[in-house]
Amino acid sequence: MKTVLCYGDSNTWGADPASGGRFDRFTRWPGVLRQLLNANARPGEKDYWVVEEGLCGRTTCRDDPVEGDKNGLKQIGPILDSHKPLDLVIIMLGTNDLKMRHVPTEFDIARGAYLVAKAALDSGSGPDNKAPKVLLVAPPPVAKLTYFRTMFEGCEETSRKMAARYRQFAEELGVAFFDAGSVIKSSDLDGIHLEAPEHRKLAEALKVKVATILA
Repeated sequence: MKTVLCYGDSNTWGADPASGGRFDRFTRWPGVLRQLLNANARPGEKDYWVVEEGLCGRTTCRDDPVEGDKNGLKQIGPILDSHKPLDLVIIMLGTNDLKMRHVPTEFDIARGAYLVAKAALDSGSGPDNKAPKVLLVAPPPVAKLTYFRTMFEGCEETSRKMAARYRQFAEELGVAFFDAGSVIKSSDLDGIHLEAPEHRKLAEALKVKVATILA
């Protein structure tokens, strides 16, 4: 059985932009991904185990002075160790780095994601204490900001530039890359989170990437 860790923020956790609550495990993209990857498994068996590790407010590498311990770079080591051995680590972070209090640029955000991906590669959390494979996912650009408008004010252009930088740093690091904005969009209900159909679209696209990476 292949083990895949999904490391992200509230869009991996499954925040519902309509209710403010959380989608169930069969709606969240890691849960849908688990179902899709195991669709052809023999009865009673699984080919893939998908671990959900989403945290609301998680950044790439920035300490948050308002929301507390949300630094993804500081947190990833113990999380990798607790789930090892891991065949693949999927990292989708960066949206929370867009908050005004972090004074972000697309370069800085992508560089933070690079550091998280590098930490995964250097962790020895793969099979036989080797490096796991890593898939770096650029989050989709923000949409129409409503509830989070003040918190994320002025970040729209930066969010649209992030994918190109993520691709650049993924290539430098030698890890796989995927632009989530090529298949999904953030909800206009709050501008940040994904509606249920987008979770499925993302899972369907990542299923192809994962199967290719772990073939």
